Amino acid sequence: MSIHVTVWNEFEHEKVDEKVRAIYPDGIHAVIAGYLNGLDGIEAGTATLDQAEHGLTQKTLDSTDVLVWWGHRAHDKVWDDIVERAHERVLDGMGLVALHASLLSKIFRRLMGTRCSLRWRMAGELERLWVIEPHHPIVEGIGEYIELPETEMYGERFDVPDPDKVIFISWFEGGEVFRSGITYTRGNGKIFYFRPGHETLPIYHNEQVLKVIGNACRWAAFGGSREIECFHGGKNIKEPLSPLG
Repeated sequence: MSIHVTVWNEFEHEKVDEKVRAIYPDGIHAVIAGYLNGLDGIEAGTATLDQAEHGLTQKTLDSTDVLVWWGHRAHDKVWDDIVERAHERVLDGMGLVALHASLLSKIFRRLMGTRCSLRWRMAGELERLWVIEPHHPIVEGIGEYIELPETEMYGERFDVPDPDKVIFISWFEGGEVFRSGITYTRGNGKIFYFRPGHETLPIYHNEQVLKVIGNACRWAAFGGSREIECFHGGKNIKEPLSPLG
């Protein structure tokens, strides 16, 4: 059975910035979805901010096993009721893969319960993402590290709750470090935050970065919520059954 992925992108930089459009002429979402659709067992669609209901209708989310989220300049434009809809789906069992500046998105902050603040610097410097959980399925086929010759720096302190697992720690030329790949569970949903991806750099054309995203989609997929019958308040109700693994 295929994993159904929806790649969401605010799709604003590509429309107003020639440098971004040159790298991602059809949008960051199109590049990521195109890669995912080339993998066995994954079917990926896209959604963007300017679509009706931001492309995240209840029907779309109900059929989504994993939501990949990319946002940067338009976090505040996302409707709160859409955030609530996505939040409920994560609790039900939909996976979430949050990329780069999506750490400041409404959905990620809602799931973390913190500001998710950090240090940052756009210096175009070398980043090495060290794999510190080499047996985790998210880093299958990656090796000891990913090296990106030119990136935006994100540095600690990263204001998030203690992760279930830290998969990557980044080192930058300026000496900063950052927890660049972290996992959480919220309700029945698995969450992976992955740092690389500044819009003015061709990071989503990097095969290792794309491979991590593909691996993360497979890891986070739950296939929708499963339910058990339980007794509460004098009546039978259905409750989600916690996922395994």
